[in-house]
Amino acid sequence: MARELSDLHIHVGGAVAPHILWSIAHDQGFKLPVSDYWEFKELVSARPGKVKSLDEYLAVLHTWTEKIQSSPQAMERSVYEVIGKEYRSSRVSLIELRFNPMKRNVGGERDLDHIIHAALRGMDRAVLEYGVQAGLIFCLAREFPLALNEILVEKAIKYRKRGVVGIDLAGTEKHAVELMPTEVKRYRELYARARKAGLKTTVHTGETAGTGPEGVRAVVEELEPHRIGHGICAARDDRVMDLLRERGVTLEICPSSNLATRAVASLDELGQVLARFWERGVRFTINTDGPYLLDTNMRTEVRMLREAGVLSEEQLDQAIRWAREATFIGEAG
Repeated sequence: MARELSDLHIHVGGAVAPHILWSIAHDQGFKLPVSDYWEFKELVSARPGKVKSLDEYLAVLHTWTEKIQSSPQAMERSVYEVIGKEYRSSRVSLIELRFNPMKRNVGGERDLDHIIHAALRGMDRAVLEYGVQAGLIFCLAREFPLALNEILVEKAIKYRKRGVVGIDLAGTEKHAVELMPTEVKRYRELYARARKAGLKTTVHTGETAGTGPEGVRAVVEELEPHRIGHGICAARDDRVMDLLRERGVTLEICPSSNLATRAVASLDELGQVLARFWERGVRFTINTDGPYLLDTNMRTEVRMLREAGVLSEEQLDQAIRWAREATFIGEAG
């Protein structure tokens, strides 16, 4: 029997199958710029070779997939479909789905609580059908004013006992709040509030030169997250890697995503990065980020790393165990 996998870093916006997005768009009467399904499939893809940077990758996410998912009905179906598909394709039996509810409420026209309840209903249905463990992470947005991100944290706290397990800070690293002394202090207070309420925390950082290893250091020291999304740039600084190890921060590595956004130039470079983490005792996990946006799944990610000699079987097994240990979902086996 194939081993069960975990995916701790997967965005709802990049994980819904094109045919499901197509169906949702038509159900809602959403006006699309193309009338042919195959043209639409290309529109919502960010596979390696099509995008050349993190900003181009995020543009696909924000311009189309998040807009199509902007209703309670769309969110319920999206979350339900993602969890089922990931289990069927890769036996992902532990999954933490992340999204920003405010990017699904049409600029305030839809009620946030309705969006959140819908996502929870979709998760509950999938968990009941497939017997998996699942949780939601709310993504704060780097480009948002702090006041809006504070609302998201309050919503995460409100729904903590219903299945919201943590918060994240995501978005283009041109808004490098971790490198802005005044801003990062304000986020330090927000993250402390979330932790005090029982939420787990993660942060996208060190994915590009926009934050670099300095960003990873600042996030660890100021925001004190349990995990870091990507963190690739930390491999360039031994002291930052030592800090990650000492604080017990686990990295969420997303191989296909890091290749697509040019966070790493090649699988060889990714192998060098992961080898440095392994040698310095930095824990990391393997994740998809956006399986349909990138035309991948968890089993494909694992197979790619094995066949390219990026990680040995022992290292892959260890990364899979680290994911189970680092999950924000309680009582994971």
